[in-house]
Amino acid sequence: MWQLAAPLMLLLLPLPFLATRLLPADGRVGGALKVPGAIAASHGTADPTAAATSGARLAAWAAWIALVFALAGPRIVLPAEALPTTGRDLMVTLDLSGSMERTDFSLNGKTARRLDAMKDVAASFIRGRGGDRVGLIAYADQTYVVSPPSYDVEAVAKALDGFAIGLVGRSTAIGDGLGLALRRLSKTDAKSRVVLLLSDGVNNAGVSAPKDVAGLAKEMGVRVHTISMGPRDIPEGDGNPDVVDVKTLREIAEMTGGRTFRVKTTEDLQAAMKAVDQIEPTRSLAPPAPIWRELWPWPATLAFFAAAATVLIRSRTG
Repeated sequence: MWQLAAPLMLLLLPLPFLATRLLPADGRVGGALKVPGAIAASHGTADPTAAATSGARLAAWAAWIALVFALAGPRIVLPAEALPTTGRDLMVTLDLSGSMERTDFSLNGKTARRLDAMKDVAASFIRGRGGDRVGLIAYADQTYVVSPPSYDVEAVAKALDGFAIGLVGRSTAIGDGLGLALRRLSKTDAKSRVVLLLSDGVNNAGVSAPKDVAGLAKEMGVRVHTISMGPRDIPEGDGNPDVVDVKTLREIAEMTGGRTFRVKTTEDLQAAMKAVDQIEPTRSLAPPAPIWRELWPWPATLAFFAAAATVLIRSRTG
């Protein structure tokens, strides 16, 4: 099935014809002597430019018609399947502080940095969220939106490849990271809004207190699921920087109606992501989104060559 994106452009087709009829004729008179065709033919002097002039006129009309048709935007509607959708916006908010460099997790049977384990598990989780609009936020000293909410979960998962320690600092601004996620969600009209917040440390940077931001999330109706990552809690750490504030992360989840998960290994992290995947609503089908194949380059190309032919013919007979 094909259609025109701007069918009203076809109203331009008679414009040259109207111009020749309505605009005043050129009053200049040429110096050539016009000879009636019958006389010229009897003397073997038929006007050699007559056929060329007619050809130039036809080429010019062909160029104009093809150009107008290209401007009208011909296109074909391609078949598309219904898209799965949940009506949910999910912001995955990940810790990118210096402690994520520690090599106390495993990946493919080998010791790995927390960062690499997180990237691997988070990428698998995001790819499995087809139907959600998923966004990605990184935070440390500063916070930034790596990817705004999108149905293209593959592209969001690929964005994790660019994660590197030091990209946004080395401290941990949990409150600011959660606050940025809420700002992004405040701009959407999704029926369900969720934040998945992962941290392996203690809030020691930024301007927002995590519990205050959690209160805002509760007012907005945003559920926050939290993941406390790392082998040691604050009570065990005795001031050691290699600890995670499990208590604060648990309170954030409880205030907003979310779930909290304590992970000390890569297997724990995989289980936490699987649990989050299961506790959110199931998918439904949305109307298929139209996919178009644009055809305007073809008439546009024809218009170009027809115009070039017009110029060439007139230059030879001029």
